[in-house]
Amino acid sequence: MTMESAPAPGAGQATAVQAPTVHPPRRGDGGTRELGGGRAAVRLAPAAQLLGADAVALAGTFALCAPAGWPWPVVAVQAVAQMLLHAYRGLYRLGLSPSVLSEVPAFLGLTLLQWYVTMEVVDVWAPAHAFGWAVLAYAAAVQTVLCASGRAVVHRIRHRAAIRNPLSTLIVGHGPVARQVTAALYDHPGYGLRPVGRVGPDASTVSTEDAAAPPDVVKLPVLVTPQEVGRAVVQNSVRHAVFTAPPESTPDGAALFALLTGHGCRVWLVTGDTAVATRPAGGRPDHLWGFAAHPLQDGTRRPVSHAAKRVMDALLAGTGLVLLSPLMAVCALAVRISDGPGVIFRQERVGRHGRPFVLLKFRTLRPADAQESATRWNVASDGRMSRAGRLLRRTSLDELPQLWNVLRGDMSLVGPRPERPFFVAQFSRTHPGYQARHRMPVGITGLAQVNGLRGDTSIEERARFDNRYIETWSLWQDACVLARTVGSFFRLGGS
Repeated sequence: MTMESAPAPGAGQATAVQAPTVHPPRRGDGGTRELGGGRAAVRLAPAAQLLGADAVALAGTFALCAPAGWPWPVVAVQAVAQMLLHAYRGLYRLGLSPSVLSEVPAFLGLTLLQWYVTMEVVDVWAPAHAFGWAVLAYAAAVQTVLCASGRAVVHRIRHRAAIRNPLSTLIVGHGPVARQVTAALYDHPGYGLRPVGRVGPDASTVSTEDAAAPPDVVKLPVLVTPQEVGRAVVQNSVRHAVFTAPPESTPDGAALFALLTGHGCRVWLVTGDTAVATRPAGGRPDHLWGFAAHPLQDGTRRPVSHAAKRVMDALLAGTGLVLLSPLMAVCALAVRISDGPGVIFRQERVGRHGRPFVLLKFRTLRPADAQESATRWNVASDGRMSRAGRLLRRTSLDELPQLWNVLRGDMSLVGPRPERPFFVAQFSRTHPGYQARHRMPVGITGLAQVNGLRGDTSIEERARFDNRYIETWSLWQDACVLARTVGSFFRLGGS
């Protein structure tokens, strides 16, 4: 197993910079108080309101349309099916300009499908409660109308709340589009986004543009360095960021995007370039006062899916610790007999968003000192390793204590392998995209490992596979990687 590393240091020490002063809007925006609570609560509350509206619509449909005496499992299955279908169709995503009328075709299609399947199932399993096409059409129409009406109420409530409590927003970019977007947000507070700063290539460029702009254009504080942006996000509770050019098209755009999403900001691409604006940018396209707006995602901002991943990790790690405890006891005894005291080896590694944690392994070699432990890359051929240590490495049994790291939440079962701080700093400087591996929780195994990239192999190829895993992540992909990992265990690959 390679000895691995931690987060790359910043590109220099930041000077003391004041967070941007919040400028008042040109015309009253209905208040500037920030919403309380965490970012997750802010994001999930509207989705929960839409889910509640859909549940009320379904209950009303059953009360008006369903034959008397329907078994309760049918109602429960209908409710779950509606939630899954609407989630799959993206009807719980948070948009800048929600429109119930544009969603009606989706409601009608999904409702017809839902009731058709219910009709067929009831006809087979409970013929006494069977219903025909007339009831199906009536129920679908009623549910569509009730869903649309309930969501219209939710959107109206959200619109009023957005005016009363706008969320702090950063504008990323410069030029006419950045100024127009800033003006649109101030003129139309119903979007709920209140600009508090602009992120530009350098303060002089933005200041020159502002000086040449009409006098009524809002002048926002200019942020240049990542340290200034991070401080402004924290001090102003920034919840949204609006890019006026694709992040990958600017020199530091990708790093800035990772910084903002790492702080929990929701990121949008709003651009006046039609050729760019109409391309898929992640999620369903929206608009901001006529500008095409796309939600940008880094593959890691999927709260429900990641909660499911965490639950799966905890269940499998806990079960593994119980079932494998006899094997782990044998491994610990072998290490104690062959290498003496100190069965567990602890080493600092770098986890998600560059956060350090202490990784656990069975000791297979006793380093000469802390410096060797932190900076020596590979010890697989070290002559000081005992027979027990070699066997544990060859079979990867030395990794078993990391199940405790997974149970604690330091790691996941599947993800990029964690490295030591020394090597993270080194590889981040020499391999583009290496730092982006830290967008997801690190793992015991990963896509790179099951493709043979372990031990003394190409770091560039590892980073490529790790970022591919992040960009295409799904629970099914995790299951496939775990299955391939179990298969490779019998080939004694080691690391």
